[in-house]
Amino acid sequence: MFFCRDSLKNLRVRALVPAVFLFVLVAGVVGVQAQALINQVVVVGNQRIEPETIASYMTIHVGDPFEVREIDGSLKSLFATGLFADVTIRREGDALVVQVVENPIINRIAFEGNRSLDSEDLEAEVQLRPRTVYTRTKVQSDVARILELYRRDGHFNATVEPKVIIQEQNRIDLVFEIDEGDATIVREINFIGNDNYSDGTLRETVLSRETAWYRFLSSDDTYDPDRLSFDQELLRRFYLSRGFADFRVESVVADLTPDRREFFITFTIEEGPRYEFGEITVVSEMINVDPVQVEGFVYTDPGDWYDAAEVEEIAQEMTLELGGQGVAFVQVRPRAQRDRENLTIGVDYVITETDPLYVERIDIVGNFRTADNVIRREFKLAEGDAFNLARLQRSELQVRSLDYFNVVEVTQIPGTQPDMTIIEVAVEEKSTGELSIGAGFSTFDSVLFNISIRERNLLGNGQRLSLDLALSGRRQTVDISFTEPYFLDRDLEAGFDLFRRRLDLRDESSFVQENLGGILRMSYPVTDNLRQTLFYTLQSVSVEDVDPTASVFVQEQEGTAITSALGEQLDYDRRNDPINPTSGYLLQHGTDLAGFGGTEKYLRNRVGASVFYPFAQDWTGNLRGEAGLIQGLVGEDVSIADRFFVGGNSLRGFEPAGIGPRDLATGDALGGNVFWTSTAELTLPLGLPRELGLLGRVFTDWGSLFDLDSTGPTIADDATPRGAVGVGLSYNSPLGPILLDFSHAVVKQDYDRTEVFRFSFGTAF
Repeated sequence: MFFCRDSLKNLRVRALVPAVFLFVLVAGVVGVQAQALINQVVVVGNQRIEPETIASYMTIHVGDPFEVREIDGSLKSLFATGLFADVTIRREGDALVVQVVENPIINRIAFEGNRSLDSEDLEAEVQLRPRTVYTRTKVQSDVARILELYRRDGHFNATVEPKVIIQEQNRIDLVFEIDEGDATIVREINFIGNDNYSDGTLRETVLSRETAWYRFLSSDDTYDPDRLSFDQELLRRFYLSRGFADFRVESVVADLTPDRREFFITFTIEEGPRYEFGEITVVSEMINVDPVQVEGFVYTDPGDWYDAAEVEEIAQEMTLELGGQGVAFVQVRPRAQRDRENLTIGVDYVITETDPLYVERIDIVGNFRTADNVIRREFKLAEGDAFNLARLQRSELQVRSLDYFNVVEVTQIPGTQPDMTIIEVAVEEKSTGELSIGAGFSTFDSVLFNISIRERNLLGNGQRLSLDLALSGRRQTVDISFTEPYFLDRDLEAGFDLFRRRLDLRDESSFVQENLGGILRMSYPVTDNLRQTLFYTLQSVSVEDVDPTASVFVQEQEGTAITSALGEQLDYDRRNDPINPTSGYLLQHGTDLAGFGGTEKYLRNRVGASVFYPFAQDWTGNLRGEAGLIQGLVGEDVSIADRFFVGGNSLRGFEPAGIGPRDLATGDALGGNVFWTSTAELTLPLGLPRELGLLGRVFTDWGSLFDLDSTGPTIADDATPRGAVGVGLSYNSPLGPILLDFSHAVVKQDYDRTEVFRFSFGTAF
């Protein structure tokens, strides 16, 4: 039998394959038998953590072979938990021994040496907490965070050293020992590139301040990098509001002196050219909206210096107006057209239609005390309304103005449908109860003490309750007041006042007046700026302690009268700030009608107006005037307690009740039925740093008081105008406002009582 060479070769290969397979199989079995398996995992050194828990963190388990790679992975996994200060793994026979040193548990965290920052604030910033595991990594991170907080507070020399106090049961007390060092102050603030405004003007614009002796109660002269970042934004706003549309801050350099005690700050800016307003138009891209509806909101004119803030304000007011007129899904977007050659910026206010969007719901979070409805009623939007950004911004402002919250954040969240949005209102409540104890001095009251207890959000319902007690050499007052801002769930403010007021007028008119009674009041908005108040007053008015030598016209008034009167007052307020206004105006009108029971019957009218105009920064002009008329009804004379008295604050240069009808025989002021006063005043800076709060005033006051029901040979009743001129100082001191006026009566009568100096100081602590 014959075989070819290839056939023989194939036969040999086929015979070799089974042999190789058998060899590999046997070798594998022998290898598995040779490599030992883990029969037991033993954990030692643990005090709090169960062995099963430690074993669960490992990647190698009972039944697995002793592989170096898996043991190393288990070691890393155990360290990664942060529960252990040290871990070792070793083999003992067929057992795997895991030896651990547990990290201690923090029993208490304390801060020592901290004066500038409260311990509560530091606790909120560090990661570690009591009853958590101590690790060196977290401690180092917390030390770095504390140092960062001190740098932001101006303490660049601060050091922090963590100390561990070992307690029983593997617990520790962690103490951060802090050496704050001296505050790092700002020595100088300089500007480079400011050709149009002086360094002094720009220093007043930014929040950072150069160190000075009078800033001992302020921290504005300590270096703060966050404040420095905001300073750049303030500079940008300053220049953009004055026509410098290309302005930019090129760099801000803060150089720290070698002793790490002072910073020298340098702003390098590029002002760029100054632009004027060019052509201003209102364009509507909506068929149903006529631009004429909102053209009246444009108060800038071509040729005025360009002001980006005014442009945004006008656009917002237009959007709000159109929304109030029922135009849904509308927004006014300003479109600027810059002409660099002629240095003008034209503005087109484009009325555009936005995509339909509705309010799905309003969610309020963070109000643990304040009821939801107290916040919701301030919103100009409700669930289901067409969304309006301007109304949302106005609503946010309304909620902030409640002054119930430290933080108010209003955000939009996509709704369940593409055309729906959810408004989330996140608030952080603050204390609304106030206890103030005050002291002061004035040339009228002498020394004055007062105690005031107020709650502005009673039981979280938005109601106001207050108790005021005042005591001075000339007046004693007790007032209790309650106000419900949304009576009957409407924008209707209702409340009452109970009072007892005793005023010593013996220096002016030889008697003491006491008022005891109450007032029911109600007010409501007629428009956004017009508000009407209705009230009913019931009180007893006593004229007592009349001096035996007093005027016969005063003596005949001695006794007690009952006043039952209805009244109303209209206030039209367009001032930019009701406390310290610098622009706008206020118009007032009030009427009282007495005779609904009681003994007094009269009709009293008062009107007043005040206009403010800003000539420049801190230069504010004020023109104000007031007039009043009271008439007895059904043949009744007006009692001395109801008449007008003029002087003091109402007519500087003259004492309280210093002008008007007077009994020349005794010198007693008798009051009058008709009066008018007027003032022209200019508030101006004195060249001192603005943060001092010290401003000067020049003024002239004019007025008259006349028309007494009684007549007699000793009564002087002259309607001739009186006038005075003067200067004054106002100082917003850290302890309260201080006012000083020096005035001289230039037009007067011989029997008028004048004064040269008027001073008042008040504080609360």
